[in-house]
Amino acid sequence: MRWRIVALAAVVLATAAAMVVAVPLARDVVAGQGVAVLEDVPGPVTGPVCPVDDRYVDEAPEGLRSDVLAAWRELRAAAEQDGERMCVNDGKRSRAQQQAEFDEAVEKFGTPELAADYVLPPEKSNHVKGFAVDVQPWSAAEWVADNGTEHGWCRRYENEYWHFEYNPDYTAGCPAMLPKATS
Repeated sequence: MRWRIVALAAVVLATAAAMVVAVPLARDVVAGQGVAVLEDVPGPVTGPVCPVDDRYVDEAPEGLRSDVLAAWRELRAAAEQDGERMCVNDGKRSRAQQQAEFDEAVEKFGTPELAADYVLPPEKSNHVKGFAVDVQPWSAAEWVADNGTEHGWCRRYENEYWHFEYNPDYTAGCPAMLPKATS
């Protein structure tokens, strides 16, 4: 019995080590080696409790494209200079993570059409593409809505006060908001 536990522990540790090694390759481009598909790179499943509002988490922004991550850090620093603390309640998701979120929303709302008002399927989600974040608490999302354009961040959907997307072109102004993600 003891050897089975040791063998199981070895398999779990080897799997975890392989995952840790594989994720950085998604961002590190090495000549002659394949590059991981960003849409398959998972984001964190959760994070520590948001220090501003314990109803949310403060997920590490791992997995975001490098330009988006730099822009997020700049945005967060600017907010803190204004006395606004914010948390990433949700950032990068893999296709599998997004599918699980979508399936959960279908179960909650009853149909894929209703679910898509709040959670898109993986092939349509900008969380999967690595340039969207959900900001909490509400006051922080409001700060980003008022100040994010300067840093390339725009709120995109009227029904999601928390959802922001990065595009360096947004510094010239945000596109018109859509009523919902499926608009």
